[in-house]
Amino acid sequence: MKNSIFPVLAASALAFSLAACGSDDGGSDAGSGGEASGDAAAADLDLITDGTLTVCSDVPYPPFEDFDDSSDSGFTGFDVDIVSAVADGLGLELEIKDSSFETLQSGLALNSGDCDLAASAMTITEDRQKSLAFSDGYYDSKQSLLVPAGSDITGIGDLAGRTVGVQQGTTGESYTEENAPEATITAFPSNAEMFQAIQAGQVDALLQDLPVNVDNSTKGDFEVVEEYDTDETYGLAMQQDNTALVDAVNEQLTALRDSGEYDELYDTYFTTEGAEDSSATSEG
Repeated sequence: MKNSIFPVLAASALAFSLAACGSDDGGSDAGSGGEASGDAAAADLDLITDGTLTVCSDVPYPPFEDFDDSSDSGFTGFDVDIVSAVADGLGLELEIKDSSFETLQSGLALNSGDCDLAASAMTITEDRQKSLAFSDGYYDSKQSLLVPAGSDITGIGDLAGRTVGVQQGTTGESYTEENAPEATITAFPSNAEMFQAIQAGQVDALLQDLPVNVDNSTKGDFEVVEEYDTDETYGLAMQQDNTALVDAVNEQLTALRDSGEYDELYDTYFTTEGAEDSSATSEG
């Protein structure tokens, strides 16, 4: 076992649901057959721009997505690396757009034609599946509680009468509403505003995805005091009627797992050594 920041996210817990990924024509080898096979697969996809996979993401949300002027796409992060590998496997160029999470999780950005795919640490939920199609799960996560170091808040049971920052439209917001009903909940558009609020003392705690709160804790005198296992799995979201794109993305995710590239990307962001290296190179 590698020295992981998040030992609960063992590789076995991150396995994709691959039952729907197979292909009678050998499609599961997508991504390893070269540009010609990728071009052939991409030709049947209903993309908003021919030859380009257009991805929307709510940025910044490190370590999943962040701005990076030094990269070809202008962005960095685990989600960015995943969709970059998917685009490469399909022989497509990659364009990433910064979007609000609310427009992504509601389906507005996809269904209005702003992008082909949403990659934004988005949990697969029954409610979201009413307006979106999801890929197989590519990451298992937890919720968590971040407070200033030395705070008398030691867990969710201490939040009565306190102000908690959450991100609007997220499962973290729902979890806080259900499990801390006596707290004052303040919803923000993104993690950037949330973190600024706790830095300024405007909120007493932040409740959101564990990896993001861990990243926040490295930027000041803050600590994660509690973690919550909510059985959340992230998926890449697409339009419900674009089944060809969903199938193609799932084939690429399968290829990433089979080749070992997924494990390499995971280790870059979620092991102690890899996360330190990534933080040093993506500071922006």
